[in-house]
Amino acid sequence: MVLQPEEWVRQHCVQYLINEKKYPKSLINIEKELKINNLKKRYDIVVFNSDGSIHLIVECKAPKITIDQSAFDQIARYNLALNATFLMVTNGLNHYYCSIDFEKERYQFLKDIPPYSL
Repeated sequence: MVLQPEEWVRQHCVQYLINEKKYPKSLINIEKELKINNLKKRYDIVVFNSDGSIHLIVECKAPKITIDQSAFDQIARYNLALNATFLMVTNGLNHYYCSIDFEKERYQFLKDIPPYSL
């Protein structure tokens, strides 16, 4: 089986989360369906907290896809349903991270996502 470009990015991102950021495999979920405004969508990667809340959503694009505002709009729509603390958008070459401040309804770009901690 040949990996499609987006799947290649997704698999490498999962390995990064496990090997570099030390997120347990048991807290990582890949390609599940969710409903947003009665539309069925699929997220790429979600990392849960140990209490079942969502820590991180990752949106993966193929390397040839330029990450632009539409990618951030897409992940922001997903986050309306998922309420993750952190968001990541990657095409395998460029990676963007942000944290969500729910009280102030703002997000802040970060240099990286934090490593796993209990």
